[in-house]
Formats: sequence, structure tokens, C-alpha cells
Amino acid sequence: MADRGNGRNRPSNGPTGDHNRTGVFRRPGGDGGPDEIERLYRPRRSEQRSARGPADAGGSRQPGGARGGRGDGRGRHGGGGGGGRDGGGRVYDGTGRSRREREQRARRRRTILITVLVVLVVLPALFYFWADSRLVRVEALQDYDGRPEEQPGTTYMVVGSDSRAGLSDEDVQDLRTGRAEGKRTDTIMVLYVPDSGKPTIISVPRDSYVTIPGIGDNKINAAFSTALGGGPSTLVQTFEQESGVRIDHYVEIGFAGFVDIVDAVGGVEMCPKEDMKDPKSGLDLKAGCQTMDGATALGYVRTRASARADLDRIQRQREFFSKLVDKATSPGTLFNPFRSVPLVTNGTSTFEVDEGDHLSDLGWMALAMGDDPTTTSIPVGSTPTLNVGSVVLWDEAASGEMFTAMKEGREIPESALRD
Repeated sequence: MADRGNGRNRPSNGPTGDHNRTGVFRRPGGDGGPDEIERLYRPRRSEQRSARGPADAGGSRQPGGARGGRGDGRGRHGGGGGGGRDGGGRVYDGTGRSRREREQRARRRRTILITVLVVLVVLPALFYFWADSRLVRVEALQDYDGRPEEQPGTTYMVVGSDSRAGLSDEDVQDLRTGRAEGKRTDTIMVLYVPDSGKPTIISVPRDSYVTIPGIGDNKINAAFSTALGGGPSTLVQTFEQESGVRIDHYVEIGFAGFVDIVDAVGGVEMCPKEDMKDPKSGLDLKAGCQTMDGATALGYVRTRASARADLDRIQRQREFFSKLVDKATSPGTLFNPFRSVPLVTNGTSTFEVDEGDHLSDLGWMALAMGDDPTTTSIPVGSTPTLNVGSVVLWDEAASGEMFTAMKEGREIPESALRD
């Protein structure tokens, strides 16, 4: 009877005193596994690692299969002061070194990018403005009563003068240019770029008989003569009044500039069909293809020692000028700094342009001339001799057809083209 009600003598297969204290049932022993109390109160791994002695540092296993010797990774960026490894095995020293390295790499990339932008954008822009500032500007395109209104298409008057500016005494002797004072036109051309269609280079015979404002009836070459009170603006006005075509841009180059440009591009290949010899210009050429340097080219485009004199010269000038521009705008010149830089530096200092023109206008002109332009001259009707000497009279019908197309922005019809 004494055993009834005495709970201390019951078998321990039910709740024990531990249940009353913790609310956790102890798992029956016998299988060697830890009970719930042991699992809940087991020390953390970091505490186990610090509690082990040297004998346990070699990877001994903890209860439940845990391997010792691994950090918990909580020291990656400091905070605990000890550092550790991340999941990828990278070592951190607890001071944020990895973040600093990333920031340094980002700064290096930004520096490289800025340097590349400076080289590709800023330096070319500075070079452009420097070269543009070297252009010699003159007042060539002036407004006057009766000037033609704005017209479709674009026109450039290109003048090659016999200016000796920039030539030394030795150059004058070598190039056989003479020592004439002032300057006159050696070449007058008009580049016409229609709204659609091929550009056309039109030679203007410098013996063309025209009426020059302030001077009177004379050869158009006289309109450029400063000795007669002419100049670039008088030449432009004379052509505009005779043709009715408005000139949009003006470009002039002298002897020195011509020689420098030809030499800068490495010479120009020409193929004269017959031997050419002219003691006045120092020209002595054999028939056949050959590369002409600046001095030879100057004599080639200036000589009149041929059957048709000035008309043959005009044809040679158009042909040479077209090939010169084609060479100057070729990839072999543009992407070769040993040619492109001298071309710009030497050319810009010898070009004379209108006050409103810039280096970009010369670039557009060069591109148009390099676009396989048609070459022609103002149609000639007759070549009489008058009080000012032998002159050229324009063919009124054919030249009128040419000028009408230019005023309307159309491509010049073949019926108005001449060799």
C-alpha cells in the first residue's frame, strides 16, 4: 500500500522534473544521440574553437558531426577586429581593403576614359580652332545694289593668284615667278555644288571680256588688279553681275601656298601627252605619267607654251586641281600625320578666304571636289582682238543655259558643258 502514490519509484518513461523546469521532453537515451536539452544548450562553434586546446586544432569533430577549425565569417569587414574569409575564399583584413581596391580600379578607369576623351575630342577641337585662326581673311563677298539674292546650291570662287608673298629671293629665282609688284589672277574657277547631282568645276577664262565696276570694259583679270583699283570683292562682283550667279564662298591661294600644298601631299601624278618645255616657267617635261613636286607643278599649271595658249592652260589647271584635291582628301593623306599636319599648317597660312568663311568651309569644298566632279569651262563664242588685246567672248546661249541651271540649283546640262 505504501507504494501507491509515490511518484519517485515510477519508471522514468514519462515527464520528469526536467519537463517541469524547461518544458522539453528528454529523448530516451540508448542510441547515443544527444537529447534535446543538450542540443539547446550546446555552446556555439566559435566558443568551442576557443575552448579547444592545441590537441583539438587539427580538425577534430564536434558532437553532431560539426568540423572544427572554420570561422563563422562574421569578421569579413571588421566589426569584430579579426577579419576572416568570405564564401569565395578571398581574404579580408577587417579594414575594408577590398572595397578600397575596387574604388582605386574605378578611379583608374575614369582617368583612362577622360584621357581618351581629351585625345579624341578636345585636342582635335583645339587644333581646328588654331588652324582656323591662321586663315588670312579678306573682304571679298560684299553686298551692293543689284546683288543676286540667295540661290539654291552652293558656289565657291577659287582664285590662284601670282602673289609672291612668302617667297624668298631664292624661291623667286628657282620658281621663275618674276618680281612683279602686286598680284594678278593666274586661275579663276567656280565650284558649283547643286542641290542634287554631281558638283562641277567651272573654269573662267581670265581673258573674258566683261564690264568691271569702277574700271570699265576689260579682261576679267583686270578686276583683280589692285593697280587698277580692283581686288577680290571687285572680281566677285564682276562675275556675279555678268552671270547672275551669287558666290557663297571665296578662296585664294598664291604661288608659295600652292607649292607647299603639293609638296605636303607627296606630289601629284600627271600624264602629259607630249613633251613640254617652257624656259619662262622653267618647265621641262617628257610625255608620260610622272609625279610632280610643287615647283614642277607650278610651272605645269602656269605655262602657255601650247597651241591654244590660255585655253590649254585652263584645261590643265582644272585637271591638276581636281587630282590635287583627290590626293589631299585620300585616306593615305588624311590618316598620315606626316602629311595631314603639314597640309593644314602650311595651307591655312597661305589661304585667303572671305571674312565669313572658316576651315570647315574649306573642308566641304575639298569633299565636293573629291566627289568625282564634272570639269568644264564657260562656253566660249569667239576670241577677237580688241583695244585691250586678245579677249574671250562668252557664248551667250550656252553660257546662259549654264548660269540658269546654277541659279535654279540644278545640275548643269551636258549641252552647256565644254572641254
